[in-house]
Amino acid sequence: MKNLMKDNHRRNFGQWGESTAVSYLVQKGYRILERNYRTPYGELDIIAQESDYLVFVEVKTRKNTQFGSPLEAVTYAKQQHLRRAAEIYLIENPTDLAIRFDVIAILKKSGQAPQIEHIYHAF
Repeated sequence: MKNLMKDNHRRNFGQWGESTAVSYLVQKGYRILERNYRTPYGELDIIAQESDYLVFVEVKTRKNTQFGSPLEAVTYAKQQHLRRAAEIYLIENPTDLAIRFDVIAILKKSGQAPQIEHIYHAF
């Protein structure tokens, strides 16, 4: 029962982080095309258009840096999964737009406003 509650809390926190990232992107003028796009290689958190770019956005949210920064969670293996997932999206949704992978890291310490770091062309 405890693990189930922990998983739900983690999932809700992750969803909060993605919603925060969407709000941030919309304020920056991005058009959100998809959220939580699932493929056999994993999920693409956010797919958006910004100017002449189709942007695949990976969102990492943490409450502290005890186990590293949110950015450190986007390992080389994770990048490879995201690239494969993006290839599937592009097969299903061809585009003439340039492609970009961004990472949004959100650190939400208790009692503080979230710190958002946006890495353009992350990999």
